[in-house]
Amino acid sequence: MTERSVALYDTTLRDGTQGEGISFSVLDKIRVAEKLDAFGVQYIEGGWPGSNPKDVAFFQEASRRKWSRAKIAAFGSTRRGNLSVEDDPQVRVLLEAETPVVTLVGKSWLLHVTEVLGVTAAENLAMIGDTVRYFKAKGREVFYDAEHYFDGYKDDREYALRTLAAAKDGGADAVILCDTNGGSMPEEVARITRETIARVGLSVGIHTHNDCGVGVANALAAVREGAIQVQGTINGYGERVGNCNMTTLIPNLQAKMGIAVVPDLTKLRELSLFVDELANVAHHTRAPFVGSSAFAHKGGIHVNAVQKLARSYEHIDPSSVGNDQHILVSELSGQSNVLLKARELGFTLEKGSPEIAEILQTVKRMESEGYEFEAAEASLQLLIKKILGQHRPSFDLIEYHCTFRRSGSGSCHTCEATVKLAVDGVCEYTVAEGDGPVNALDGALRNALRPFYPGIDEIELQDYKVRILASQKGTAAGTRVLIVSTDGKHSWGTVGVSNNIIEASWLALVDSLEFKLTRASQYPRQERKKTNADTARQ
Repeated sequence: MTERSVALYDTTLRDGTQGEGISFSVLDKIRVAEKLDAFGVQYIEGGWPGSNPKDVAFFQEASRRKWSRAKIAAFGSTRRGNLSVEDDPQVRVLLEAETPVVTLVGKSWLLHVTEVLGVTAAENLAMIGDTVRYFKAKGREVFYDAEHYFDGYKDDREYALRTLAAAKDGGADAVILCDTNGGSMPEEVARITRETIARVGLSVGIHTHNDCGVGVANALAAVREGAIQVQGTINGYGERVGNCNMTTLIPNLQAKMGIAVVPDLTKLRELSLFVDELANVAHHTRAPFVGSSAFAHKGGIHVNAVQKLARSYEHIDPSSVGNDQHILVSELSGQSNVLLKARELGFTLEKGSPEIAEILQTVKRMESEGYEFEAAEASLQLLIKKILGQHRPSFDLIEYHCTFRRSGSGSCHTCEATVKLAVDGVCEYTVAEGDGPVNALDGALRNALRPFYPGIDEIELQDYKVRILASQKGTAAGTRVLIVSTDGKHSWGTVGVSNNIIEASWLALVDSLEFKLTRASQYPRQERKKTNADTARQ
């Protein structure tokens, strides 16, 4: 690896959410940020403070957490025209986010200055310099995002360079060259980046969009010319067709160009799948490096060759990015992946063992039914325990029932659930009302388990996400439910799949409680004597 340093600046939580169909809750944003931090991303842009309550809540929560590697960045714009920095409410809210890093966007294309902002060329330069200077005086690390830089440079090179000079004079730590419209070609980006670095005398970063399908190529071109920071999003989320895709960029930097940017590249696919699952979007199976088809081989001479010498048809070792070779005609296909995950979850298994084969067969069958375990490792761990005969259920379900009643006028409605179960032969039959069927089932199940597991109240449901499978089937389509739970210290995900949304929710809900309750040392069963009523219930 080369000694050269290139910083990763992730904007999934801000620029990425501008993509059609992409939305994160506050909890989602925190979980993504934690995953990015653990992966080794140096800068995480959390959003635009003040633009919406969700971003405000994110920065409040982020300020209370300790980040091991990453610095949290708040995004905002330069001050408004003809208004002092101190009097600009947007600047004030940006300061109140209390992030160590502030990224300021400003205009570098004279067309935007006069026609969009409606200020003079001189006033725009003052806006840039004043705002950068203000945040530097407040002790922030400041990056200046030169919006539409490449278009501006091609239109009026000297003015575009003057905007960077204004940021430099204000004390900016780096200026980021933005191909905002995504219309530049790699050779243009390379030339303009090279010329800019020679003129500006300041660290330069690159921010590209993928409108021409060359977002990653443009970012790599800028890095070759000396850019020291790359901005992008996980899985290429972003406005229009998306931003520079970090899951493609990172392995190209590290595996192809020899520039070390993260400590463990093998976590890349896991990160990609995790973010997709939280965003509730289908994973791109043909995505470079991380897609499930990225190292798939089907029949013929390809399979024959790759079984003898993998690199004959694979440009890198799939495991180096957390992926695996997929030979569609091989009965051993996928065993390595299952084996590694089983060992990661604490199981001692050997490749080729009957247990591994059964786990693989079961996982494949369940995945064909719509299950996804990437963000639901608790369900996967329970599944492996059951296959190995190591699982002792925390309860035996007898039946559950859920109803929803609504008056014709809509003046009243009630959702009610009943749960009948047994623990060591002792029966409980409870009822609960809720805001919806899942809430009611959760309440009834907890009521039934509480006499046996008082510690159940420590477990809280944090998030509930539904995805429709094979939507072309309309109301007959299958449903996947992902639930995230916490005990206040740790979070875990569980999954359920069914053609019935209530059943899918129940399966994920039961796994979420079983995962913790079956850990006897943490949640011991309490003895409760059998009564005549218990016998009658049975």
